[in-house]
Amino acid sequence: MKTVKVVAAIITKDNKIFATQRGYGDFKDGWEFPGGKVEPGEKPEDAIVREIKEELGADIKVTGFLTTVEHDYPTFHLSMDCFWAELKEGTEMTLLEHEAAKWLAKDELDLVGWLPADVKVVEAIRRTYLGT
Repeated sequence: MKTVKVVAAIITKDNKIFATQRGYGDFKDGWEFPGGKVEPGEKPEDAIVREIKEELGADIKVTGFLTTVEHDYPTFHLSMDCFWAELKEGTEMTLLEHEAAKWLAKDELDLVGWLPADVKVVEAIRRTYLGT
């Protein structure tokens, strides 16, 4: 099975976490943490900064590593490095690839239909960020 290496940003602001809804592809309408594929030779930390700029037109600062999620989808294996991030001062986000987005408080993480791999990210957030 082919492995796809991706990165995801857990962007935080005012004790909320940013979630996006896919607007394209096989998983259209599913909720995820924004990010994308790592290019050959690219460091994951550089990939997430690039991907957020491409997807949201925003500049972020990576503030830490959360987890690596391994998940088997029917046609590929996903390996996703997940990073805590914050928007750089004065940066606004624009949805360039997603159809919707929400800032979710700690107790609202179950209010959206996360994609299967992103469910594992939510579990890691609960273990570390929320202490549950």
